[in-house]
Amino acid sequence: MIDPSSNVPNDTEKGYYGTPYPFGIDPIWQVSSNKIIFLNSFKMKIAIILGVIHMLFGIFVSFMNSKYFGKTINIVGEFIPQVLFLCCMFGYMSMLMLHKWTAFTAGGVTPGDFLTSEQCAPSVLISFINMVLFKTNDEPNPGCGEYMYFGQKHIQRLLMVIALACVPWMLLAKPFMLKKEAASKPNEFFDFGEVMMLQGIHTIEYALGTVSHTASYLRLWALSLAHAQLSEVLWSMVLQIGLKVTHWYGGIMLWAMFAAWAGLTVAILCLMEGLSAFLHTLRLHWVEFQSKFYGGQGYLFTPFSFETILELAENSIE
Repeated sequence: MIDPSSNVPNDTEKGYYGTPYPFGIDPIWQVSSNKIIFLNSFKMKIAIILGVIHMLFGIFVSFMNSKYFGKTINIVGEFIPQVLFLCCMFGYMSMLMLHKWTAFTAGGVTPGDFLTSEQCAPSVLISFINMVLFKTNDEPNPGCGEYMYFGQKHIQRLLMVIALACVPWMLLAKPFMLKKEAASKPNEFFDFGEVMMLQGIHTIEYALGTVSHTASYLRLWALSLAHAQLSEVLWSMVLQIGLKVTHWYGGIMLWAMFAAWAGLTVAILCLMEGLSAFLHTLRLHWVEFQSKFYGGQGYLFTPFSFETILELAENSIE
């Protein structure tokens, strides 16, 4: 089970150091002064994990399209290398996040628990950068290990080799398979140069887009952070004022503050933030998700028209 609250110790005097809950975040973070530092890191990781799952789903939709239309070439030349490329890079980074949540806990006071404490947890981002650059990780603190698990260095290099091999696979496999298929049909015209150029554009777009699309899901973290801060501002600067009044007119003050708080909550959090969240998620579906399987190369839309129906009927009779 995942316990994100076990990565970083909170600074409360009577806080529980360890894993108090099998899943989720300890509510004590709401009264700690360093909760923003922890929640920012946690929400960024969640946004990346959701983004990888979303993009993988889009790639598998392309597999279903290719299977339905009987395009085996697209499965071999595009689907398989695309899945491997995404899983070997950002899918692996998501697994590192899950492993960091489960393998390292807060505390580490005793010498035996020090290596599994948050003080020895390597940075996921630095580990991923070193993986891409084929560099060795540095120890987070003296006495800590360089990696999160045994054999991480060799596994990361193997994954990078597979990811790099997927680039020429995406670039060359489909054009040469189409060329071989066209050779069996002498009467069919086949422009290998045009197919190669289009496949090159598609390969570059996917390889670079994997990085930019994954980073684009960080907008989920930004929206969550903005919503949380606005909620806290409305609570501390509006509703809490009415709750602090202890005089006889405290009820009247609370009634007025509650009306203001409710109005601002609906106007800012529900309407403005809701519209902003809708637009951002719509953009993620349109660009990051649908670009994995939607090409817009189907039948041209024809609106319903009696004139068109009569014209087609006349042409068929003639």
